[in-house]
Amino acid sequence: MIDHLSLGVSDIARSAVLYEAMLEPLGYRRIVDLAERVGFGKRYPEVWLNHRPGMTPVTDGLHVCLRAVSEDAVRAFHAAALANGAEDDGRPGPRQAALTTYFGAFVRDPDGNRLEAASFPRAD
Repeated sequence: MIDHLSLGVSDIARSAVLYEAMLEPLGYRRIVDLAERVGFGKRYPEVWLNHRPGMTPVTDGLHVCLRAVSEDAVRAFHAAALANGAEDDGRPGPRQAALTTYFGAFVRDPDGNRLEAASFPRAD
């Protein structure tokens, strides 16, 4: 089980605004707000932003998927991300995973970090 993840960002203030907006539909809130680090979570920091001035943007290899409770939450994640400086990397819609279908959306933050929100069907 993963406890938390940390993402490097070149502009902590800009990224904190973006992440606060796009993580809110997934139930995350800003919990820790320090000069060089910002933590978001439901009860404790699960997603950390770490200030990395002068970092080279990520171009490949990083993909973080966060669970959404509904398709509407996936859509809200995507819309908030785009409205706050992220780039579309896969519009909201049905996807085929290895074991099931799901509803997901992908974005890239200004530093190239690729995030996905996904809602999986409930078992009947």
